[in-house]
Amino acid sequence: MRAALHAEWTKTRTLAGSLWLLLGAVALTVAVSVVVTSVMNRGGRVDVTRLSLTGVALGQALVAVLAVLAISGEYGSGTIRATLAATPRRGAVLTAKAVTLTGVVAAAGTVAVLGSLLAARLILPGRGHPAPTLADGPTLRAAAGSVLYLVLVALLSLGVATAVRDSATGIGIVLGMLYLFPVLSQAIGDPHGQRLLERIGPMTAGLAVQATTDLRDLPIAPWAGLGVLAIWSAAALLAGALSLRLRDA
Repeated sequence: MRAALHAEWTKTRTLAGSLWLLLGAVALTVAVSVVVTSVMNRGGRVDVTRLSLTGVALGQALVAVLAVLAISGEYGSGTIRATLAATPRRGAVLTAKAVTLTGVVAAAGTVAVLGSLLAARLILPGRGHPAPTLADGPTLRAAAGSVLYLVLVALLSLGVATAVRDSATGIGIVLGMLYLFPVLSQAIGDPHGQRLLERIGPMTAGLAVQATTDLRDLPIAPWAGLGVLAIWSAAALLAGALSLRLRDA
């Protein structure tokens, strides 16, 4: 297992695309959050923490692409055969990729979330709103939950990519899973149907962890919503593990 982890870390560290996707995810997350907080209306009662972390909803797209390419890129180039020859236990290969992705995405996600909150602290007082602080319990939960959210999105993407084995298909499926539910919930007119879609959608449920005010009005509780995303991720990883085990490379 140690050799598999070392191999996956070496791949991630030496591939320029991985670094650029991580940097892009951080930059996009912070940039979107800066824009949202900069145009926020003065006064009024708003969830400043959730708005400060708006960029996570877009930054996750680059995290998903990174995770998909972590294995589909090897299928595309044919190097997956060398990987499986070096580590015959296929479960160990997938586990090593998942652990490596968890580490790098958690690190990048922490930088992105802290950067977004720091920007909000600098901008929001000038807009007549209180600045979010990690000394506040709900804000700390939203920040930590946002990092966990990005990690779970990466694991979901890895599982899907392992099952479909194609970069374009994997990226399309993952982005569809993330962004389709919010679109559908806004498209239908039935309030009960909207709340149901928001409860079961991986993105809509998972991002409930960012809410710090009016929690009783949420379709799903913050940690429960993150649990829904965790179920999606676990199911995708299970499907990927079965595909890796049962199908030839």
